[in-house]
Amino acid sequence: MHLACLPYLYKTLAFLHGFGLLESGYVNRKNEVNIMVKNAIDVIFGGLGYWMFGYAFSFGEEPGSNFFIGIGGFFLDAQEKDMGMVFSTYIFQLSFATTATTIVSGAMAERCNFVAYCLFSFFNTVIFSLPAGWVWTTRGFLSALNVVDIAGCSAVHLVGGTSALVAAIMLKPRLGRYDNENTSSLSLGSPTNALVGMFMLWWGWLGFNCGSTFGVSGHKWKYAARSAIVTINSSVGGGIAALVFSYFTHRKKFIVTYLINGILASLVAITGGCALYHPWEALIVGAVGSILANCTVPLLDKLHVDDPVGAIAVHGAGSIWGMLAVGLFVERDTLMELSHGLTGLFRGGGWKLLGVQILAVLVVSTWSMVATFLLLFVINKFVPIRMSPEEERAGADLVEHNIRYDYDPSANHYPKLDIATINTIRMYIESVSSAQTQNAGGKPPEKLNSATQTEDTSPVKISIQPDDVETTIVLPKEVVVVRTDRDVLTAWMSDDEKDMIAKRLPK
Repeated sequence: MHLACLPYLYKTLAFLHGFGLLESGYVNRKNEVNIMVKNAIDVIFGGLGYWMFGYAFSFGEEPGSNFFIGIGGFFLDAQEKDMGMVFSTYIFQLSFATTATTIVSGAMAERCNFVAYCLFSFFNTVIFSLPAGWVWTTRGFLSALNVVDIAGCSAVHLVGGTSALVAAIMLKPRLGRYDNENTSSLSLGSPTNALVGMFMLWWGWLGFNCGSTFGVSGHKWKYAARSAIVTINSSVGGGIAALVFSYFTHRKKFIVTYLINGILASLVAITGGCALYHPWEALIVGAVGSILANCTVPLLDKLHVDDPVGAIAVHGAGSIWGMLAVGLFVERDTLMELSHGLTGLFRGGGWKLLGVQILAVLVVSTWSMVATFLLLFVINKFVPIRMSPEEERAGADLVEHNIRYDYDPSANHYPKLDIATINTIRMYIESVSSAQTQNAGGKPPEKLNSATQTEDTSPVKISIQPDDVETTIVLPKEVVVVRTDRDVLTAWMSDDEKDMIAKRLPK
């Protein structure tokens, strides 16, 4: 086995676990299993697509290959004499491909239809594969222009970040996300999961960047060693910047999401030139990437672009800066000529390298956004890409995976509502709707939640007072009242009951 396969396998496993835990920590509990399953889907369907055609589009060299797309290597296999290099390259690039898709899954969290996402994961391989060929093969047109992207700053993270932007815009915000112009970030479902996921990604990035030297023979181990310290220093700079930024913008509080986004954005930013920077330069690159990501998150919220895990800010903003930083800081290397004989603007090399890096950002961003829009647009014609409002309120764990958090093992069944109860709830809904109409601008009415039950055997009385006229409606003991839009009335009803209630819900 090619020696480089070891860090490749290590990196792949770390990223699979890391992204899954990170994203499950950001979402609401009723969606955390679903987002973990989607990370598995990225490997299952994304891996199938990459084996069938993705690798061929990136690295195919048979007749018909050109500067835009490769041909050859479909349904990948290799002869014994070639299998070491071919298969090690394949497994490494497969982890890049699944990473690019996983980035998008975070921005689509909590409202994307699962079947539609499976289709997206399979075909999204194409969106990654072509830029990978442009950047990392001798036939690629960006490679011919001497672009520098050692570990996937543009080919992976920019592709994922810009695709995530389009997906989030097309899916639109989660229900109630920006009601009453509330643009503040939501609390994490599990901060511990998010932090553990960040730690796994953190050490996985060492395999990510060091493995991008494709071996340890000759001078490669020297570049791998530099990549290691540069990667760590970049995350140090990003972490410090995130803590300081949070301290001064949140009244001396150290916000967990700022730290996570800052560290991850710094790691994204360093991937472009990780084997070429000096350690002190890495501190600067990481710090700037961290600040840019943490400024992008509230900007997207103001624009009502709903990204539950901050994928657009971390991978989009971080990668754009990372590509530009190469054109500013990198100096010519003499051992392996990874910089193609070019030098950054701040090193006296003029504008050529920076210009090439800017061109790569524009080309890859445009391709990713257009291709993602077309892919989701076509998928939506066959399978709706967004869950229905009732499904979204109930949560993807229940709707897609039949995971019910309100199960009562002592009763050995899920509670159901009879027709009398449904009629009572209908009266309540109509009264609430009437109160909203007559008392516009007042305090929002309480909403029902069937995901929790009361041990009290007495009925629940609700009083509504529009214009000083009190109306009392008695609800059965199975139903309680809460004040959150995230709870759902139909969480444990049968399909027929859901349909009956959904028809009476106020618009």
